Amino acid sequence: MHNDSANNNGWFMPAEWARHAATWMVWPHNQALWESTWGVTLADVQVDFARVANAIARFEPVKMVVDPSAVGQARALCGANIELIEIAVNDSWCRDSGPSFICHPQQGLAGVSWRFNAWGAKSAHDLDEGLARRVLNGLGLPCFGSFLANEGGAIHVDGDGTLITTESVLLNPNRNPGLGKKDIEEIFVRLLGVNKVIWLPGDPDYVTGDMTDGHVDGVCAFARPGVLLVDATHDKSSVYAQVAKENRRALELATDARGRGFELIDLYEASAAVDTDAEVFCASYTNFYLCNDAVIMPAYGIDADQQAAATLQQAFPGRTVVPVQINQLAHGGGGVHCITQQQPAWPLAGGKQ
Repeated sequence: MHNDSANNNGWFMPAEWARHAATWMVWPHNQALWESTWGVTLADVQVDFARVANAIARFEPVKMVVDPSAVGQARALCGANIELIEIAVNDSWCRDSGPSFICHPQQGLAGVSWRFNAWGAKSAHDLDEGLARRVLNGLGLPCFGSFLANEGGAIHVDGDGTLITTESVLLNPNRNPGLGKKDIEEIFVRLLGVNKVIWLPGDPDYVTGDMTDGHVDGVCAFARPGVLLVDATHDKSSVYAQVAKENRRALELATDARGRGFELIDLYEASAAVDTDAEVFCASYTNFYLCNDAVIMPAYGIDADQQAAATLQQAFPGRTVVPVQINQLAHGGGGVHCITQQQPAWPLAGGKQ
């Protein structure tokens, strides 16, 4: 494993719309966590995960990490074309605990293993903290280790030099005490090949109860360089409305690595789907995932699904928009993007926007 001090000139993280070799996921198996903490039945959550995996598998290979105790359940619900890979794990958020894949013009594909501490030591992670390294070892790919406490859901890149993140995650004392913006930006420049980091407030007062402390993939997502889909709410009186307003304001004032201001497209959240009795519920349509030729969209069985699908179709005219219902998964505080991680195809190809 290499470390942050390695000379990584030339390495970069492709945008999500670059062609994929595969999507990585982790199968949910922790019954106590889902049923005692989040108040949903594990079997129902597994159905949601399988829906997402099977939808993606229509467009590209899916590699599903499965704890050895849950292989039978995964095989029963996942299509035969989904590869199951037995690795002992704690939890099921592959975006965060899995590797962030990077590329190099001469050296090909590798991955970054961030220091994963379960969103500030909020749950057990003795197995998940090494998941990225184990995945990369299994693929025979180089692993760049980092002392930065970070998760894949905390960063978005446009493949053109720009990275967006949130202060409430990476500057949080539960992640990186003593590190400032400059320290973190230097790590992103070195490991991910970006040259501009945009900092959004995120969720500084923890008003959403989101255990991630305000991941950027619940705030906005790139449609292409210079264009962002931004989480928005019709409920202007909610505690979240001010959070959304401040993040949008930061994006309005920002410019990307090429000096462009952003075109912002509002993507209104699924407020009608929110379970008011739940401790947390992910209602963000911006938590979609781009796989080869498709947009896998979180859906909730409400009228707003149709409007979100229409907005996404306009933003990605060359892709098929596939709504996948995730009401049970949403009780864990995440959506489609949170449970997926792209492995770029190499040689790299841009693919459709």
